[in-house]
Amino acid sequence: MRVVIAGSSGFLGSHVAGALRRVGHTVTGLTRLPTDDPTMSTWDPGSGRYDPDLFEQADAVIGVTGSSLFRNPRSRSWQRELFDSRVQPTRVLAEAVASSSRKPTFLSGNGSSWYGDHGSEPVEESSESRGDALLTQVTRAWQDATEPARAAGARVVVLRTAPVMDRRGITLRLLTALFTACLGGRLGDGRQGFPVISLRDWVGAAVHALHREEVEGPVNLCCPETPTNAEFTAALAQLVHRPALLPAPAPLIRAALGPAAPELLRSLDLVPKVLQETGYQFRDPDVAAVLRAGTEQLDG
Repeated sequence: MRVVIAGSSGFLGSHVAGALRRVGHTVTGLTRLPTDDPTMSTWDPGSGRYDPDLFEQADAVIGVTGSSLFRNPRSRSWQRELFDSRVQPTRVLAEAVASSSRKPTFLSGNGSSWYGDHGSEPVEESSESRGDALLTQVTRAWQDATEPARAAGARVVVLRTAPVMDRRGITLRLLTALFTACLGGRLGDGRQGFPVISLRDWVGAAVHALHREEVEGPVNLCCPETPTNAEFTAALAQLVHRPALLPAPAPLIRAALGPAAPELLRSLDLVPKVLQETGYQFRDPDVAAVLRAGTEQLDG
């Protein structure tokens, strides 16, 4: 299989590219820089430029682009970059897929923020999107950008990803440092559903979705047993052998993070129904296993 990946040098993209190469697929990464590397191809999503022959030959396209969430949440430029780094590249990829006579499968990154706050009710792929929090708006626009590929008849899979917990990524690396310094604690009252997934299950689920033709539309990427934030906090504190001493009250989180606060305070009991129904076998089914795999940086 010939696979094109946008974001192949990033945290998720580099690992899924490696996994695909290990099972014999040919992977070409997209870069904004001029390149003579035969495994890379230059594109410019800002102007919509890319090599159409690359997409004409592709069996699948994967888009996992996006700027970091860890910047000043009150910055207007950061908020614009959240949209621009996800929506525009995805639209270009979708249009490239639509223009290809092969109509390759398109796997598009996305986030569990699409759902908004659902309290304690289980949230499957058919659940609605609620509210107008910043990251919910971003993920809606991100998903809408895949429409040209879907309308052209391509198989489109939207990867609604929970936070990926691995110390090679910034989220768990920062949290581990905080908890090790005894600066960690639950967020708000801690009762909110707090979905997570290990890196090896994210990669495994993405590869599963690519290979299974019946997988189409949104797919929840999360461990099967969603912890509460308090359970996540307790599991991480136990893993680093430190007490979780500093809970962050909801008003403080809202004051500090502004438009990003709903991402930490909303409750989401996410269910990976599509993955379960199509036979994906999770390596790390609960928060303890996810954190253990992430801190030990397990791939296999």
